Amino acid sequence: MEKSKQHSSWVLFLLILSVIPISQADVVTDWNITARNIVVESKLYTPPANRAMALIHSAIYQATNDITREYRTNGKNQDVIEGASVEAAVAAASYQSLLKILPKQKVTIEAVYIKALKNIPEGIGKEAGIAIGRNAAEAVFSARMKDRIDQIDSYRPHTTAGAYVPTVIPAVPNWPKRQPWILDSASQFRPGPPPALNSERWVKDFNEVKEIGARKSEIRTKEQTEVAKFWEATLPPIYHGVIHSVAMQNGRTVTQNARLFAMVTQATDDALIAVFDAKHHYNFWRPITAIRNADIDDNEKTVRDASWTPFIPTPMHPEYPCAHCVVAGTVGAILKAEIGNASMPVLSTNSVTAMGAKRSWTSVEDFVQEVSDARIYDGVHYRYSTTVGNVMGKEIGELAVKEGLKHLIQ
Repeated sequence: MEKSKQHSSWVLFLLILSVIPISQADVVTDWNITARNIVVESKLYTPPANRAMALIHSAIYQATNDITREYRTNGKNQDVIEGASVEAAVAAASYQSLLKILPKQKVTIEAVYIKALKNIPEGIGKEAGIAIGRNAAEAVFSARMKDRIDQIDSYRPHTTAGAYVPTVIPAVPNWPKRQPWILDSASQFRPGPPPALNSERWVKDFNEVKEIGARKSEIRTKEQTEVAKFWEATLPPIYHGVIHSVAMQNGRTVTQNARLFAMVTQATDDALIAVFDAKHHYNFWRPITAIRNADIDDNEKTVRDASWTPFIPTPMHPEYPCAHCVVAGTVGAILKAEIGNASMPVLSTNSVTAMGAKRSWTSVEDFVQEVSDARIYDGVHYRYSTTVGNVMGKEIGELAVKEGLKHLIQ
């Protein structure tokens, strides 16, 4: 996944707010919008942005549940003053987490925090809530001390002595070394290898993306082009809008939403750890590389196009499997479990790369499939990579549901 193009701060802020009906918002969904807006505006690219949101929402959930005691925990809850303010706790947990992650954004973070606290009545409940929120953030960050993202980047460019190769280092080659939230290891769900270059599957998928994913494709429809542009966005808001579709249903509690966001953000962070493990393990070529070098794949059924260009810029990391598809599969599996036997609400979200356009789906399957199709229309993935990515994401999402959040320090 790549860093998305950003609009101005004010335009983006209005866009993100348009994702949900404000009249139905609770303190968790409010702070989700605030936090992700700050994270996006800080210019973090996709993997670090997802990590940031997982840390923030883990602290929010812990602070909320410490007060409401709605979900059982493995450890002991701290003693909580009766009447402690959930609103103050969520605000403090978000504030403390954001400051730790983005200290250079201190002025903005403090401004939104002060504004949030002004709306909460003064008193012991507010003071207790603030203390609980700060303690929750400290506990989460303490538990994640081993999750180092400053590990030495030892990526070795592939070349022969004396030959020039592009000098941009691929995105997050050290990501598989991180400490997962739920997974036992980065390679726990590593898929088998991509199809062999002499296989019929390779020929089929090569030719599909070559035709429909080209910048000036003659067969990609207007609708497919709109889908491709929509899912060029990869930062947290594109998926968090979908989560809001479930979080805003009537009858849900603030703790339910805190838990949902914590579970999804932890699982999608793990999904990116896992997919980058697979990507760097297989180091498979992107369509632009394969199509411009089809004369060296020893397959007569693939034809070289020396000037082929994809519809969107190719992300700077290996192709297999599709990261967008892994994340979509993860989110979809968790949302299906969250809804259970009830009717799935209409899922929708907005895209900053499509000028704020909104798209909707009546099922998780349609949502996940559209993400897969989009990456082929974009010209950056093969069909088998999207299929494998969906399966991988579904496995990660189902594990997250099974494990719950029992690993959080309580």
